Amino acid sequence: MSGRDELIAMSACEAVTRLKAGDVSPVELVDAAAARIEAVNPAVNAIPTLCLDLARDTAKAMPKPDSPESGWLAGLPVMIKEVNEVAGVRTTYGSPIFVDHVPAHDDLMVDTLKRRGAVVLGKSNIPEFAAGANTFNEVFGKTRNPWDTDMTCGGSSGGSAVSVATGMSWLATGNDLGGSLRTPASFCSVVGLRPSVGRVAQANGLMSQDAYQSLVVEGPIGRDVADVALMLDAQSGHNPQDPKSLAAPASPFLQSARAPRAPKRVGFSPNLGIGPMDREVAAICSAAAARFADGGSTVEDAAPDFTGAMDIFQTLRAALFATIAAPLLDNHREQLKPEMVWQVEKGMALSSGEVGRASVARTGLYQRVAAWFEDYDVLALPAATVAPFDVNIRYIEEVDGHVFDNYVDWIYITYAITLTGCPAISVPAGFTESGLPVGIQLVGRPYGEAELLSYAAQLEEILALGKITPVDPKAPISRT
Repeated sequence: MSGRDELIAMSACEAVTRLKAGDVSPVELVDAAAARIEAVNPAVNAIPTLCLDLARDTAKAMPKPDSPESGWLAGLPVMIKEVNEVAGVRTTYGSPIFVDHVPAHDDLMVDTLKRRGAVVLGKSNIPEFAAGANTFNEVFGKTRNPWDTDMTCGGSSGGSAVSVATGMSWLATGNDLGGSLRTPASFCSVVGLRPSVGRVAQANGLMSQDAYQSLVVEGPIGRDVADVALMLDAQSGHNPQDPKSLAAPASPFLQSARAPRAPKRVGFSPNLGIGPMDREVAAICSAAAARFADGGSTVEDAAPDFTGAMDIFQTLRAALFATIAAPLLDNHREQLKPEMVWQVEKGMALSSGEVGRASVARTGLYQRVAAWFEDYDVLALPAATVAPFDVNIRYIEEVDGHVFDNYVDWIYITYAITLTGCPAISVPAGFTESGLPVGIQLVGRPYGEAELLSYAAQLEEILALGKITPVDPKAPISRT
């Protein structure tokens, strides 16, 4: 193994430890990542835009590694999702409308990461406007799954998940409306955390125009639970530009991730009682959840009442997209993908009464979930309704005989959790018989990221799947 290969194989936590000790420099890590990107990105198309000159300049200017100014990440290179603006770096939102857009300023989350010691390597691919759970767009094309390059990596943070899974970056950013951190983490056998609303301050970008919306959050993707906790520490904290933003916790999230502990009581559900689920995926996740018992947990078949969640989400999501993208529909309809046109039109056709009723119903759902967590510590369920599928399929239309009537409902298993506002993490649970990754979704109490990370670390330790990445992209599996 070459020196650069050894650097790529390190966890983010190990890399930061070595950076702070002065054993490795930020420039060395940038160069190692650049070589890895050159070697593997052609097979997966996860990183459409690089800013290596800027990264090297930033790396050279980093404060002394042992100084407080080095921040949480101390010069660690990271990948930024294409929906987040980086000053001086082309940011297209995956849309032909913005193909030449070069922002003058960082968005708030990117600025926070830079101030905490991140070095931006480049931009990771997304579906157009991050709408959809298969990463493809008309600007950059399809991003492929490193476990089988005929398969999708999921979305919308697909490029970020692939960059981490293949060793092109140690950490990557994502955001999550209906599952955009959790689905690609599941499909790529990495870890993706959807934090509580306000945990990571967000503002300035196209997708952050409504400062009070409570569906989209920013969050981390990493190779294991501790790496994700490290990045969450680097992302967290109050900023007056985001009226929802929360103060950083008194104790670092990384401290919780490094202290695995067993939840007392775990509830598992294969489908929340509201939708279809691939049987193999359900079986893998059920077996993974049962392993909590190895650490002393009680595991039961139990979940809150999610009645109405699909209708609530469809209404509120459509209203949000109308808020964000109505001008794009008015001025650039012919350049938008059909699913985006459908979504915005659906939102524009809603009445105030429909939105109001959905908001009231969401409150009722939250209250049921909060009451359930008085008796349980963790809700466990699959992180996707299916395993990775053919990258040429735009979205899943049918699961276990149930036919969906839109491009969103196949991800109900994650978007139902979005409605609760609870933190949720996808960790590797196993592989299908054909060798494709499956993730299990763990949901914690409202604003309970610290204990959720501790519980996730416990299951990760039991399942022993946290150290299987980075991987080299694999040729398509023969299927007869």
